[in-house]
Amino acid sequence: MFKSIEYKLYLYVILLIASVSASTYFALKAEYVYAAVSIFVVCLSLRRLHRSYNQFNKNILFLLNALDNGDYSFNFTETNLSRRERELNQMMNRIKEILSKARKEVIENEKFLSVIIESVSTGIILLDEDNRLMHINRTVNELLGMPVFTHLNQLATLDPSFPDLFRTLEASDTKTIHIANEREEVQISLRVSEIIMKRRKVKIITLSNIGSELDYKEMDSWIRLIRVMTHEIMNSIAPITSLTDTLLFAYRQAPHAPDNELMQDTVEAFQTINTTAKGLINFVNSYRKFTGVPKPQLKPVALSALIERAVALESPLFEEKGISVDRNVPPGDQLRSVDESQVMQVLVNLLKNASEAIVAGKGGRIKIELREEKDRFHVDVCNNGEPIAAEVLPNIFVPFFTTKNAGTGIGLSVSRYIMRLHGGNLSHFTQHEWTVFRMTFPN
Repeated sequence: MFKSIEYKLYLYVILLIASVSASTYFALKAEYVYAAVSIFVVCLSLRRLHRSYNQFNKNILFLLNALDNGDYSFNFTETNLSRRERELNQMMNRIKEILSKARKEVIENEKFLSVIIESVSTGIILLDEDNRLMHINRTVNELLGMPVFTHLNQLATLDPSFPDLFRTLEASDTKTIHIANEREEVQISLRVSEIIMKRRKVKIITLSNIGSELDYKEMDSWIRLIRVMTHEIMNSIAPITSLTDTLLFAYRQAPHAPDNELMQDTVEAFQTINTTAKGLINFVNSYRKFTGVPKPQLKPVALSALIERAVALESPLFEEKGISVDRNVPPGDQLRSVDESQVMQVLVNLLKNASEAIVAGKGGRIKIELREEKDRFHVDVCNNGEPIAAEVLPNIFVPFFTTKNAGTGIGLSVSRYIMRLHGGNLSHFTQHEWTVFRMTFPN
């Protein structure tokens, strides 16, 4: 580019010198006409030089401005030009093609990273130096339960302390927050890092739902405890039961058993020991069900038919209490891969609990809804009975915890365990006047 300008300058300078020399010569010869012509040629040469220089500058500025504005649709003509001008335009077109290709690669990489960010199950928040939101992914909206999130002050609807907490987070900080929504309480871990983008500091906050992970660890701990407990208790009780059975049989079958107070007391004592030991065995066996749930045998099942059978099993109790049952199942429900018997066990347990929460003759209602999302589907068992007391709520999924006189406290624990074996979950939340237990399955 600059070489072509240099050649033109050399050419115009030579013409200028020649013209001046000619002008001087003709002037000395008093040939004024030729002198005027020479001066005209000089002026014309200077004008052409100035125009070429301006055109070169104009093309270069146009190229730079277009690239700066992201406009790659231009193209410099390469025909009907001098060789030097054509070379200059070819060079600028080549620069445009190289930068255009690099720009397309950057855009493709940005799209790729954007898809990854939107697909991960970890929430990602980008904040600038002034703590303004630069970008969030959809997982953030799901974890926070906020369809629209554009400013940190909106976090005050979840907790008044959250806006200041997010603003004061520093690199390498790790915090845990609890968010209670209408469905459940979510435990979220916050991790912070920083990067430099366009010479400005950007804060990256990642949000992870650690509640499920903690639930899994808690469940595993309970299972190990129960296995140890059942093993030790069964080993201790089995000999006692066997011994008392033998002694009771001997006393009762003896042809001349002494009919006195000592023998009567002994028999009653043995009978008490035997009854207690058998009750304890039944107690332990009921807890064995918790750890003895087999791996689900998945096969295609129509959930609508499964729901109807579960309702039919509990219908006598519903009729006795005057409970109406509504089903909100989409027509033509497709087959789902589940373990039929295990899911039936969960449904029956939830329906039984729902009926027990409703007082007879109070217009009780149970509602069963099937909902589908992108990557999962839910079966909601809802009732309008007495809500679960606030002091009881944190323990409803804890094995062996019960508020019922004759309950074992493993119904909801086993139900959640079954759902976990299916790759899903069982959760509780309230929605208006409804108490809802949600069975979540992967889609």
